[in-house]
Amino acid sequence: MKPFISTTFYGVMNYAVAITLMASPWLFGFSRGAAFFLPLVFGWLQLIMAIFSKHEMGFIKVFPVATHCFFDVLGGFILMTSPFIYGYYPQVVWPQFLLGLLVVLLGIFTKQSPFTDEPRHVFRDGLLGSTDDIS
Repeated sequence: MKPFISTTFYGVMNYAVAITLMASPWLFGFSRGAAFFLPLVFGWLQLIMAIFSKHEMGFIKVFPVATHCFFDVLGGFILMTSPFIYGYYPQVVWPQFLLGLLVVLLGIFTKQSPFTDEPRHVFRDGLLGSTDDIS
């Protein structure tokens, strides 16, 4: 499937998701434990990755977008499954599940994502040659 989310929209959504995650314990009434700290930690990580990413909304362009997308999918999956893993699912399953799902979908369907984009070779000047040369 072709990626359809632009890196500009992805950058804006990174900041929005980061702020929402950091505010979610107070917005949704998470009281203590993993339900309180996990969104805070993941929100700060999202914000730091968004600031350092090489997309249009990044301030310090150091972190490749493909790597950011990979960590988004990994962290979003952890955020989605955390209510079931840590056993606080009756109270706060929907906010964390939906925010985690949003982060996973953003990470998969953004242009330059390693999950949907064609791989780019980093070797210059034909250092490897073609596969026909291998015997």
